[in-house]
Formats: sequence, C-alpha cells, structure tokens
Amino acid sequence: MGERGMGSVLMVCLVLGLLIGQSTASFQSCYKDCFVLCITTPGNSSLSCSTKCLEKCNSPFGNVQDTQYFCKLGCSTSMCTSLSSKQDPGEGKVESCVDSCSKTCATKN
Repeated sequence: MGERGMGSVLMVCLVLGLLIGQSTASFQSCYKDCFVLCITTPGNSSLSCSTKCLEKCNSPFGNVQDTQYFCKLGCSTSMCTSLSSKQDPGEGKVESCVDSCSKTCATKN
C-alpha cells in the first residue's frame, strides 16, 4: 500500500473515531437532559422517565424498521431502567448497559 492508500486509511479511522465519540456524547447528553426534565415533573417516576428517555434517545437502537430495534429497546428497557434515580440519571452506566444490549441482540440474530 502506497503513501496515498495509507493516508486514506488513517483518514477513515480518524473520521470514524470522531463519529463514535460524538454518538457516545450525544446519547449521554440526550439521556441526562431528558431524564432530569422528566423526573422534575410531578407524578413521574424514575422507571417511567428512564423508559421514556431510552425511547427518545434511540440513536443506539437504530431504525424502527430494523428487526434488532425491538430486541435492543426491549433489553434496554428491561435491564437498564433501574440504573437511574432521581438523584443521579446515571447516563454513563445506562449507556454501557445499552451497549451490552446491542451486543447481546447482535449475537442472538
């Protein structure tokens, strides 16, 4: 591979790294903002806010028409909603949990 080919490979890796970093920050920011706003509304529980915000910040789940969407959303709703509390949205823990659901669903299909 020549200099030009190696430069192209490095550029692709750089761009992918930036996109992955942005999507991570985007989920955490979306989830935290959504959860804090939701939980401060009287009558909302941590569970209902977690579920609502997982659905809203669905970037890790993909397209609704994708068959894995329902697996990932179901797994995340079941496994990750208990990680948030009124005192701490736990957006980092929730993101890790959602990522593990993505891996679980990918290996089962």
